[in-house]
Formats: sequence, C-alpha cells, structure tokens
Amino acid sequence: MNNGDRPKKSLGQHWLRDDAALNAMCDAADVSSKDTVLEIGPGLGTLTEKLAERAKRVVAVEFDRNLAHELSQKYTSHNIEIVEQDILKFDLTNLPPDYKVVSNIPYYLTSNLIRVLSETANPPTIVALLVQIEVAERVVADPGDMSILSVTAQYYWDASLGRIVKAELFEPPPKVDSQILILKWRQKSRFENADSKEFFRIVKAGFSQRRKTLHNSISAGLQLNKSDVDAYLMEAKIEPATRAQSLSLEQWHDLYRTITESR
Repeated sequence: MNNGDRPKKSLGQHWLRDDAALNAMCDAADVSSKDTVLEIGPGLGTLTEKLAERAKRVVAVEFDRNLAHELSQKYTSHNIEIVEQDILKFDLTNLPPDYKVVSNIPYYLTSNLIRVLSETANPPTIVALLVQIEVAERVVADPGDMSILSVTAQYYWDASLGRIVKAELFEPPPKVDSQILILKWRQKSRFENADSKEFFRIVKAGFSQRRKTLHNSISAGLQLNKSDVDAYLMEAKIEPATRAQSLSLEQWHDLYRTITESR
C-alpha cells in the first residue's frame, strides 16, 4: 500500500474490497448500461470499477487530492470521470436528469449529503449509500425515534434498508457494521401544495430543543406566544407535551398547515 493509499482517519476513510458487498451496492441502485452514476469518495476505486462495468458513465467526486490524482492516472476508461472536489460544493445540475448515486460515505457526511441531494434542483432517481448501521436505522426511524435527518429523508424519498456489511470487510475496520441505505426519489410530493421551506422551518423549530416539549420548542423556535402554540397543537390534534421525535410526517404536516393557515 502506497502512503497515498493509506486511509485517512480525518476523512473517515475505510476501504471496502469485498466483491459481494460492492455488487450489492450496485444492485441496490439497479445500475444499468443506460445510467449515469455519481460516486462520492471513490477512494481506491474498487466500487468505481464495479460501477463502470455496469453503467454508461461514472462521475467519481474525490475530496482527497492525492487519491483523485492516483485515480485519474489509474482510470483512463472513456466512461469514468474523476473530479477533485468537495461533494457539498459540486454542482449537481451539471449531471443529466435521472442520474443515480452509489457511494460508501463517511459518517460525518451523511446528514449534509442527504440534505443536499434532497434540496437540489436536480435530484437523483435513486441513492444507495453504505453508511454506519445506526445511521441507516436513524434515517428509516418510526415516530418515537425521529430526527431532522429521518424527517428530511422520508419527506423527499422512499427510504429502505439493504444488505448489512460487516466491519471486518473494511480496511481499517470501523467500530460498527455498516448497511446499505436505499433512497428512491418521490416523483410526486408527499404533501400536495406544501411549501418545503416553511415546512422545515417548523420542523427545525420543533427539534431545536430536543428535550423540551413542542409547546416550548415551537414557541421559542418560531418566536410565537405559547398560548397560540398550544392552540395550533390542539387544532392539529397534537398534545402540547409531545416531543418532536414522537411526531409522524403526517402530524408535522398537520401542524404546518394549522400554523400557515392562521396567518
């Protein structure tokens, strides 16, 4: 292993070389010869090779300068494009419509990446991410264990879980197992005529003080009188003592509608 190939702890790099797991990621996104696939953090290129065998085109965005240079030298195939850039600054609108995302990503990137993919003007049709198993479970959580991450993912996507990938299959092994998270873009909005920006302004207010009840967190987060907040919650059939993590997306929408219609 060259020095440039050594995983960098600061970037959360863990190399995956297991053929079965790599193929499972491609299968999860149903990659075919007509697809353009965005790969984030290709690392040594093991997944890149699998994707290139199946896809029409692979755009691999690598933040690590040394790795990006090595990958550019290694892969001169006509259907692989290596881009040295921070994925959070990458212009997704340059990709063709109906592109897919298949990636093994570090834990710290997950929330921001899902937000960026959700809010872009050019979202992918399907995303298959290999993430820590706890993160995957957080994304598909049910009411009682919800977070801003799970609300965001489930608002924009149909989320499901795929294959579990054991820690020992990585180099170096992470502390926990990983799992394939599958996100399929909702072609039709989950809530008709909902203003996504305003919807999430209310959601973020609700989660702004996680240990407090919605009565307090919504009031503080939106700077509303507590008596008004209680009225909104009761109209939406939500107990004021409820906490944000207990609400379903439908309840968030009921609260959103109640607040916005009162103005």
